[in-house]
Amino acid sequence: MLVFFNNQNKYKLSYCNGVNLSMKKTILIVIINFISAQLYLELLGQDFDKPIYVTTSPINSNVFYIVEQDGYIWIVDDGKELSTPFLDITDRVHKPLFPADEMGLLGFAFDPNFTDNGFIYINYNDKDDNTIISRFKAESNKVDINTEQYILRFKQPYSNHNGGHIAFDSEGYFYISVGDGGSAGDPDNRAQDLTNLFGSILRIKLNDDGSYSIPKDNPFLKDNYMKEIWLYGLRNVWRFSFDRLNNDMYLGDVGQNAWEEINYISHDSKGGLNFGWNIMEASSVFLRDYNDSTLHHYQLPVFEYPNDAKYVRTILGIKQKDVHGCSVTGGYVYRGSRIPELYGRYFFGDYCTGKIWSFYLNDGKAIDFRNHTNELLGSINKNKFYLSSFGESENGELLLVDYSGSIYRISKK
Repeated sequence: MLVFFNNQNKYKLSYCNGVNLSMKKTILIVIINFISAQLYLELLGQDFDKPIYVTTSPINSNVFYIVEQDGYIWIVDDGKELSTPFLDITDRVHKPLFPADEMGLLGFAFDPNFTDNGFIYINYNDKDDNTIISRFKAESNKVDINTEQYILRFKQPYSNHNGGHIAFDSEGYFYISVGDGGSAGDPDNRAQDLTNLFGSILRIKLNDDGSYSIPKDNPFLKDNYMKEIWLYGLRNVWRFSFDRLNNDMYLGDVGQNAWEEINYISHDSKGGLNFGWNIMEASSVFLRDYNDSTLHHYQLPVFEYPNDAKYVRTILGIKQKDVHGCSVTGGYVYRGSRIPELYGRYFFGDYCTGKIWSFYLNDGKAIDFRNHTNELLGSINKNKFYLSSFGESENGELLLVDYSGSIYRISKK
């Protein structure tokens, strides 16, 4: 799947001619319904310091948990921010030292049985540049930081490309995004090396005692490789998600020189897919020295867009016109009830430009692409929006995080 843009943000989809008649009728209905929707961003909280993720309580969609990169998680309960943090691990987490610092507290997830066991999981970099995946026990809106149990711990070779996202699928398996280890161009070819964890999505089964086991259907269980690996050949997946309707998986993989990409894995996949990095960047060849005969082995994205914004200009706050972005932020398939016109659309965006897009996926192909940027950002009178993350509430509504400090929900007038 390849998408080309021009300076007017128009697009063309190479698979449109392959859509069958029944799907065309469905698309027409979706388009008609979509025209009637007037979307806006509803402010849920503000004045947070480097927020990078938001989710809601497993039992109450009006209780929001906001993750700050420097080691805090805060609670906003029915519009009121609690004065005491839910989690404070500033004593052990790497504190971001500059605007483009990619280390810190990066991921957070509730245990699927949180209401019974009180367990939460986080993904962070410690002060010695190790990636830590650990479990804590929470009670009464407060995490006991003395209950930490390490699940995984490994040294990062460079400061960037830490991945960071963690999530459970509908079957209860635990997934972890691990970046390629950093620097530029994956100089040590870690993402194509199955004997290390880098450049991958891991899939494990968590045990009651805080340890983990390897699922029996993981793809490399019988090989001399890292058995935790589910997917590989990835550069730096910044947010992945599971469609709560069918357990399909979507990933936003940050590009380097030319392309940002969205990847898709069906719920019935057996894993083991290679997305090509650092031989490929999206659907284009990245390395000059490659073997043509191997290109068909790589899983290509369902959507890609140009990496044409300048990252340094972004972190300096310099406005850039007629650009699409430079760092994809993966999102979610909308399965909420507040805006039926959006049902089934996958939302994603770009950190550098704050652009917000969506498409509908049909038979593994992206169709009916929409640009929501002007409508949504116009509703809050912002022309600068650092889209650090999407979130999903317990009832399927979509949340957005502005790294400058505000949390929003997509709503309809």
